[in-house]
Amino acid sequence: MKPLLTPLALLLSAFYFFYFALVGVYVIFMPKVLVDLGYSTVEVGIIYAAAPFMRFLLPFIFKHFIALTPRVYLASLALSFLATVLFWTTVNEFWLYLGANLIFGGAMGISLPYVETIALATLSKSHYGKVRLWGSLGFMGIALWLGKVLQAPFDALYYLSAMTFLSMVFGALLIRYDRTEHTSASEDASFSLTKYWAFWISVFLMQVGFGGFYNFFTIYETSHGISLEMTSWMWSFGVICEIVMLYFQGPLLQRNLLNILQFATLVTALRWLMLYLFPDSVVLTFASQSLHAVSFALYHTAAITYVFSLYTQKKLAQQFFLGIAFGLGGSVGAILSGQIYGEYLFLIESVITFMAFAVLLIHQKRREAIA
Repeated sequence: MKPLLTPLALLLSAFYFFYFALVGVYVIFMPKVLVDLGYSTVEVGIIYAAAPFMRFLLPFIFKHFIALTPRVYLASLALSFLATVLFWTTVNEFWLYLGANLIFGGAMGISLPYVETIALATLSKSHYGKVRLWGSLGFMGIALWLGKVLQAPFDALYYLSAMTFLSMVFGALLIRYDRTEHTSASEDASFSLTKYWAFWISVFLMQVGFGGFYNFFTIYETSHGISLEMTSWMWSFGVICEIVMLYFQGPLLQRNLLNILQFATLVTALRWLMLYLFPDSVVLTFASQSLHAVSFALYHTAAITYVFSLYTQKKLAQQFFLGIAFGLGGSVGAILSGQIYGEYLFLIESVITFMAFAVLLIHQKRREAIA
């Protein structure tokens, strides 16, 4: 029996590989490209708030007006690619580039929840991690390659469009494996955030705390004397640790998912504190990056699995997770990190993440009371 060699697993692996490769270009290299083109850190923060903000708005639209059908999913894949083409002609104009990022964020906010629902509905917890790790390989591969060869700003845009095109191709082939029921917008309207409000606040704060890392880690480290190539290796080392966790996390996910989320959140607060205390230490920065295995890989898989178990509206639940965590949390985190960028950036991120841990304890007490 070779479950990881099925056509579905191969297509999912390819989609994750190219999807997270494009995320790697967008997150690791584009902020520095914008700074090189004359953008201020505040403008970079605003630009990087655009896509997450669209991901936050989308679930509310889908809850009341639109069902996430294969046709809508296909349109989102095409729109993602077209938005990256628009980047070529708008990147030198702040407002036009901001508009293109809004389109890009809206399209990306549709495609990933659709694919995640297919993966969670068809793969076991252990097999999900082994398929999802191909996304980490894509992210790491592009980080190492561009860290070595990137010279002109527009080179990053060409890679971004190429990776988006390939994720569109493999994403389109996944439609035949969609086995979940497509509920109408009226049925999705019964979806409730308030029942588990503390959980949603926690995932929001967790991603606010990631704002400085996603948008300014490259800038932060290079400003402390670390080379761009070494910083790319730091990104890649974090992803290697993430891959190891994704491969071996199956037995951990058989345990209490809420306890795993609490542990991962607390570890992430420690991770940001290390970056604040030792910004110019290569060894300790690599040590902080090793914690990406827990703060991203283990946390993300436990969180989407936990959300999948909480709600009957599976696709909408994944959209809300992406929208509230990476959408609203990412948007606020981007703007906040652009405003506070400097010596105390990661100290503030550490405090915010510890708040996410505290709110998660409140969620646990509320769930125990309901049970």
